[in-house]
Amino acid sequence: MNTRHAYDSWAAQYDFDKNSTRDLEGVAFRTTLANLSCQNCLEIGCGTGKNTSWLAQKAEHVTAMDFSEEMLARAKGKIKSNRVNFIQAVITEDWPFGAANYDLVSFSLVLEHIANLDPIFKETARVLRPGGQVYIGELHPFKQYTGAKANFATETGRKEPDCFIHHVSDFTQAAKKQHLVLLDINEYFDQEDKSGVPRILTLLLGKPRL
Repeated sequence: MNTRHAYDSWAAQYDFDKNSTRDLEGVAFRTTLANLSCQNCLEIGCGTGKNTSWLAQKAEHVTAMDFSEEMLARAKGKIKSNRVNFIQAVITEDWPFGAANYDLVSFSLVLEHIANLDPIFKETARVLRPGGQVYIGELHPFKQYTGAKANFATETGRKEPDCFIHHVSDFTQAAKKQHLVLLDINEYFDQEDKSGVPRILTLLLGKPRL
């Protein structure tokens, strides 16, 4: 199913559906960035704003970007902070941001919907300031191997946005091509049960200072 159309359709119920992936990624996001303090943050795939308000407490300014008009409408309805600027854009097209503008670029449950990571990482490196960081939180590829993917129920049946599997090395090699260094990597499990398959993969990357 076309990803933008899927998320437009999902927006009204997204915050209310039972969704272990959404909830655990929120925990992973806050854990990984617990010590964050920055001036400008670019949140890619802000959705209904599940992480946006938290970022606004940590950063002086947040640019919250999503391609779904309906998801953005939900986020705007919830978040009234003057620190947040919402923008509708598509990350597989040219990014409407200048070079070296951001201290943090974050991706939460976004990159599973992107077939080719290389252009995304190239743009990320371009807009990131030297010394800046990149947060990536994704459905773990091990979980994807079991058949798990983003999906939601509708009156006409279960819908699935277009999804792609990216192995851990796909992320690290795409980062390496743009001279982004791996600062941290972690896995998050349902009920913290490490005898099972991890649900969430997080990576924290850094752009070296000049």
